[in-house]
Amino acid sequence: AALKGGLRFQVSAALKEGRVTPTELCQRCLSLIKSTKFLNAYITVAEETALKQAEESETRYRRGQPLGVLDGIPIAVKDNFNTAGIETTCASNMLKGYISPYNATVVQKLLDQGAVLLGKTNLDEFAMGSGSTDGVFGPVRNPWSYSRQYKEKSVPKSRSEDEESNWVITGGSSGGSAAAVSSFTCFAALGSDTGGSTRNPAAHCGVVGLKPTYGLISRHGLIPLVNSMDVPGILTRCVDDAAVVLGSLAGHDPKDSTTIQDNFKPFELPNLTDVSKLSIGIPKEYHAPGLSSEILALWSKAADLFKNAGAKVVEVSLPHTRYSIVCYHVLCTAEVASNMARFDGLEYGHRSDMNKSTESMYAATRREGFNDVVRGRILSGNYFLLKQNYENYFIKAQKVRRLIANDFVKVFGSGVDILLTPTTLSDAVPYMEFIKEDNRTRSAQDDILTQAANMAGLPAINVPTGLSERGLPVGLQFIGRSFQEKQLLTVAKWFEKQVKFPMIQLEVKRHDHSTFQHQKSAFFS
Repeated sequence: AALKGGLRFQVSAALKEGRVTPTELCQRCLSLIKSTKFLNAYITVAEETALKQAEESETRYRRGQPLGVLDGIPIAVKDNFNTAGIETTCASNMLKGYISPYNATVVQKLLDQGAVLLGKTNLDEFAMGSGSTDGVFGPVRNPWSYSRQYKEKSVPKSRSEDEESNWVITGGSSGGSAAAVSSFTCFAALGSDTGGSTRNPAAHCGVVGLKPTYGLISRHGLIPLVNSMDVPGILTRCVDDAAVVLGSLAGHDPKDSTTIQDNFKPFELPNLTDVSKLSIGIPKEYHAPGLSSEILALWSKAADLFKNAGAKVVEVSLPHTRYSIVCYHVLCTAEVASNMARFDGLEYGHRSDMNKSTESMYAATRREGFNDVVRGRILSGNYFLLKQNYENYFIKAQKVRRLIANDFVKVFGSGVDILLTPTTLSDAVPYMEFIKEDNRTRSAQDDILTQAANMAGLPAINVPTGLSERGLPVGLQFIGRSFQEKQLLTVAKWFEKQVKFPMIQLEVKRHDHSTFQHQKSAFFS
């Protein structure tokens, strides 16, 4: 039962009361990781380290001195955060075998709170993608592919097709972390969010995905993709848990100059009963081409839910949204080209055997170490940064980015408290369908509803809302004002309580040959 509970009131309470020990909790999660290995959610499982951390936590509980709510709680971390003593690969040949000498600040903060690190989760190579299908360790499978809800709705042509080609993607690039939380192998996981990489897989895997305000959480130790947009993301099974993890991570870090200077006070979310003073904005531009009729209906139903509860629901306009995906592509690839320059084969990571000259060694190392997606973005970025193109592309994109950010400032300045939008255009697509299009095309489509929040540096959260006709999760996104996470999460918690999203009925045979499943009632599905 503890596996399915919330952190603050169920799991932490059970640990304090001795109904379950950190070691038992850790062993149960490790057992589930083994029985769900086919999902390919984890790249590295740190079993010995995790059990040692669990034993240390158990000692603290016996003494009545737990470090906090997260003490003894099993967590997972996306494999683009540095972890001392545990391999950090970014799902790339370039960093296979690389072991960092230090922990990322967010990882260290979790360990300082007594959390138990189970392992590192799978992703698109260097977090470039929206499906978690392009990493060197293979694609991540969505746990909902093996749920009773999906199996009852999908009708395969044959049994073999059901097993081999009917499974759906997790979304990305933090697909491993989303799958790990969704399949009960951990209670919370860290992702990264540059254009939607936490919220997108959260929507497809039926979990909560929080992208905090830029600068609220330290990026130190997160291997960078786009420095001006990267944010560590939080994946949990409920909004309350996201608030607990945020409270442990947020605040100034002297190692990251972009973090806020003010002290951050962790908060406990209140139970909102009156939404009549809220103003919810519905951006008309988010009715984007390709938005499925199912998600449009769900979005409309959610707006009605707020309206019927007494909130003010208004249509708003973010006119520069339509330029954001092109603007994002220019800025993203330009920063990628700069960031990837450090992988030259000299100091760390893969080094080619080519020894004709330094230049040939550089070229061979990068050809062997990076996949086509990464090399393609480096090529595009360097083109945009050429002296003759810099003004026309990079500077112009920066100006458009300012206009996009100003759109949000105007809307929030007009009295709107929270924006309500879809998170994705549709539910998760089958893997065989997803790979028919290239990474660039897919990313442009899948980031369209999420990346504007990154451009503006605003907090945003995916809340699982219902199941599609195919029995797959669909989520909606709430976007808040800068550094107003408490308001954003409070509204998200109220909404979560209204929709009563059904827990996955995951039909996986465990070592004891029983079927692992759980169910709650569904209001929206």
